[in-house]
Amino acid sequence: MAYKALYRTYRPSTFDEVAGQEHIVRTLKNALATGKLAHAYLFAGPRGTGKTTMAKLLAKALNCDEGMGCQCNECKNCKAIIEGTHPDVLELDAASNNGVDEIRDLIDKVKYGTILGKYKVYIIDEVHMLSTGAFNALLKTLEEPPEHVIFILATTEPHKILPTILSRCQRYDFTKLSDNDIKNRLKAVLENEGVAYNDDAIDIIISLADGGMRDALSILDQVLAYSGNKLDVQDILDIFALESKEEKLALLDSIINKNVSDVLSRINRYVSLGTDIKRLTDDLLIILKDILIYQSSRNISCLETLDEQEAKSFLRRLSVEETLNMIDIIMNAQKDFKNVTSIIPLFEVTILKLITAKKDGASIQEIPEPVIEKPLPKPEPVVVEKPREPEPIKVKEEEMISLLDQPKPEVKPVVLSEGVVAIKNTRKDDSFFIDDDLMIDIMVVSKKDIKNKLLDEWGNLKRYIAHPVLGKAASLLADGRPLVASNKVLVVEYQLPTTAERGNLIENQENIQNVIETVFGKKMFVYAVSRKESVRCQQNYMNKLQISKLPKADSINIEFEGE
Repeated sequence: MAYKALYRTYRPSTFDEVAGQEHIVRTLKNALATGKLAHAYLFAGPRGTGKTTMAKLLAKALNCDEGMGCQCNECKNCKAIIEGTHPDVLELDAASNNGVDEIRDLIDKVKYGTILGKYKVYIIDEVHMLSTGAFNALLKTLEEPPEHVIFILATTEPHKILPTILSRCQRYDFTKLSDNDIKNRLKAVLENEGVAYNDDAIDIIISLADGGMRDALSILDQVLAYSGNKLDVQDILDIFALESKEEKLALLDSIINKNVSDVLSRINRYVSLGTDIKRLTDDLLIILKDILIYQSSRNISCLETLDEQEAKSFLRRLSVEETLNMIDIIMNAQKDFKNVTSIIPLFEVTILKLITAKKDGASIQEIPEPVIEKPLPKPEPVVVEKPREPEPIKVKEEEMISLLDQPKPEVKPVVLSEGVVAIKNTRKDDSFFIDDDLMIDIMVVSKKDIKNKLLDEWGNLKRYIAHPVLGKAASLLADGRPLVASNKVLVVEYQLPTTAERGNLIENQENIQNVIETVFGKKMFVYAVSRKESVRCQQNYMNKLQISKLPKADSINIEFEGE
């Protein structure tokens, strides 16, 4: 006899064997017990959650010789439904039979009586694939079918079904199965098949199945075909190009310890092995989520991946703020994955940004080249003058009310430069513009300690939002965050391109420079970039770094015109 896939072999034969979906099972059982049957049902939900299986179980419960609601699996009706040969239970795939002619043919046969069972059951799978004409042809019959006919429509996309069809059906929403339901079912299958297994391997299959029982059993089938009569973690990792939890924790350790060489060598290995980068990114996010939960609550019952000892090992090495910053970086990368043709460079940039998430991290120009044999020449250090501490504006509570009515205070003017000497064409219409070459120069001479000092004091900008002269510029700056900073230039990153465009208007630059000098004690040219532009610039930087095409820091001279 030909081999039968596990998801078909272990398909539930009664309502009691169904994993999860308790709300649907209970409702259908009660409807069958009381005889309150609908003439049309809609089963909607993600793939592999039991919609078609539930439809066939309902067909058995309607036609079993033992009586309404029974599923003996021994009578001629039950056996015929199990084998798919029952003349009164007709299954139609709407994906390949979605025209008007197929539906009209079905309608013509509806009026005939049953042959073997009590009810004629029509199961239309992927019903959302029917054409508009086919839906309209089905409308009248679906609303008033003969008493012996019941329609069961199944779909993964109920929003594509006409409202007139939805209003004629009793709808049941299938949900993704819980990890516990899938685990119990997989264990029962493995024990019945006599397969040796461990819980870690089952947990990996559950994470890959994403709430679908059919997917879980299909994955199990594939792994057993590869490994034989055992279920081992390493076999699953090999088949699906995954990394072990130990490897992910080792990568995170290198990130926290700022071991850039080790991190880059690991990334190169992932690329050479064809590791699923998106899933690796998702797994890193889950680990960081577990760390954040343990940092905040010490509640081990909520941990998804880590055990208590593993979570505790990160307590002294990461603060809550640093963990949140790393989570934000990964979540932004997940969004950007959808907008790039190759995710490898973006993944590399994301990991490097994680390394710099801690306040004492290495600056971007200190990251070594991962491929070439000879190390890059280290740029000569640039002397940074210690900025003077800003004098905070002290406003009494009663004075704050009339702040906007006070005369404008004298603010030391800063002469707006015509541009940056390092580039001739910094003006573009009414805005400043920095091209890729100048941006690379700025990134090469940028200093991490200057950026960190700005980040530490960036919150002070909010104290100036109500200022009658500097308020507008302070509010604009507060919406962004420092991306790179040198002695003379600050690049600020914004989420929205429209906000970045406002920051680059020539008319705003004088007040923006005044705010920076007032709050941070540094006279700097300020340039704004959007989040998307920031990712592109950093990818450009990494590409030049890898082919050793970055300019030397001592050859770059960025000054304000007139200085």
